[in-house]
Amino acid sequence: MKRMMWAARLRERFGEARRSSPGSLMATAAAGGFVALGVTIGVARGVPETTAAAQGQRPQVSVPQFAPDPLWPKPLPNKWTTGQVSGIAVDRNDHIWVIHRPGTIADYEKAASFTPPRAECCIPAPPVLEFDMAGNFISAWGGPAQGYEWPTNEHGIFVDHKDNVWIGGNGEGDAQILKFTNKGKFLLQIGHKGQSKGSNDTQNLGRPAGMFVYPKTNELFVADGYGNRRAIVFDADTGAYKRHWGAYGKRPEDLKSPPREQVIQGPPPTFFNNPVHGIRVSNDDLVYVADRTNNRIQVFNLDGTFVKETFIRRETIQSEGTAYDVSLSTDREQRFLYVVDGSNKYVRILNRQTLAILDNIGGHGGHMAHEFFHVHSIGGPDSKGNIYLGEVNDGARYLRYAFKGMGAPTNPGTASTQSR
Repeated sequence: MKRMMWAARLRERFGEARRSSPGSLMATAAAGGFVALGVTIGVARGVPETTAAAQGQRPQVSVPQFAPDPLWPKPLPNKWTTGQVSGIAVDRNDHIWVIHRPGTIADYEKAASFTPPRAECCIPAPPVLEFDMAGNFISAWGGPAQGYEWPTNEHGIFVDHKDNVWIGGNGEGDAQILKFTNKGKFLLQIGHKGQSKGSNDTQNLGRPAGMFVYPKTNELFVADGYGNRRAIVFDADTGAYKRHWGAYGKRPEDLKSPPREQVIQGPPPTFFNNPVHGIRVSNDDLVYVADRTNNRIQVFNLDGTFVKETFIRRETIQSEGTAYDVSLSTDREQRFLYVVDGSNKYVRILNRQTLAILDNIGGHGGHMAHEFFHVHSIGGPDSKGNIYLGEVNDGARYLRYAFKGMGAPTNPGTASTQSR
C-alpha cells in the first residue's frame, strides 16, 4: 500500500514537471527518486541494467599499476658508486642484475679512489652488480681480464635460464658478446673486438645493444646494434651462428640513416636504424625488436619472418628515438608489452595482441621519484610483477617500479600508436 501511494505521488509530481520546462523535469526526477524507481521497475520486469557497451562507450580496460619504490636498492658497500646504467635484468631466482659504466663516473664523484684520496667518498663499483628482491647487495664482478675482450663501453645484460650472465658493449670496435657464470667465471666469447664486417657478418657483432636467451630453443637473440642493423641468433651453448635478418625480415642493408622527416612521417624506413636496441621473445614464439630511432617495434616469427609493426609516438623528432627496450608481463598469456620510450620519458604499456598503447608510466623529466632522466633499459618483471629500469647519461640510476595490482588506466592521455 505504501509503495502504491509513493508511486502515485511520484506520478503526480511527474505530471507537473511535464507541464513545465525540460530542466524542471530533470530536477524533479532527481529530487523525487524517478531514476531510482525507473531502474527498480526495469529490473522487476526483466530489463537488463545499462552497461558501457549499451551506451556505446568503450569497455573498461584493466592494466598493470606501478609506483616507484625510492628505497630500493639498499646502499652499496665499500663506498662504491655507479655510473651510467646501460642494462638491467632479472634472473629466475628474482635476483636483479645491473651493468653500469665505471668510466662515466666523474672525478668529483670518485674522489676516494685517487692516491691520495681527494675526499672520503666514493670509489667506482665493479661493472656488474647483483641484488636480491629486497635490495640487498649480493655480489659484484667484471671488467677487463685475461682470456676475453671486455667491451670498451658496457651495454646490455641478460641472465638466462641456466643462470649464465651475458654482456654486450657499444663502444668503438665492440664486436663481441661475453658469457659468464653468475659468479663471474668466463665461459664464452662470440665475435672479436674490431673485427666487425657489417650487418651480414656471421662471426662478429656490430656494437651489440641487447640480448635474450629463449629457453625453448636455447638460442641467443641479439639486437645488433649501434653499428649493425639486424637481429642475429646464436646457439646459447656453443655460440654457433644460426640466422639473422633486418627490418621486415629482409637481408639487412648498411645504408645511410634516413632523414628525420622520413622517419616521422614518410614511408616507413625499409631497414633498421641505428641502434637496433632491444629484443625479447614471447612464450608463443614471437620476437619483438626495438628499432629505436625509427620509433617502432617490429614483430617476427622465430625464423625472422615479419609479422607486424607498431610506431611509438612516431611524430617524435628527437633523434634518439622512442623504442628503446621491450619486456613482457608475467601472466601466462603475456598480455602486456612494456616499451621504454626514453625521449618522451615514459614506459608505455601496450596490448601485446593489438600493439595499442593502453597506459603510460612517467612522462616527467627529472631526478625525483615519479621522474625519469634518460630511462634506457627495462628488466623483469620479477615473480611479483615489479619492473626495473636503468638510466644513462645524467640519470645514472637503477630503479624499481613496484607492481600494485590491476586497475583502470591512470595516464592514457599520450596513447598513440600506428600499427601495420
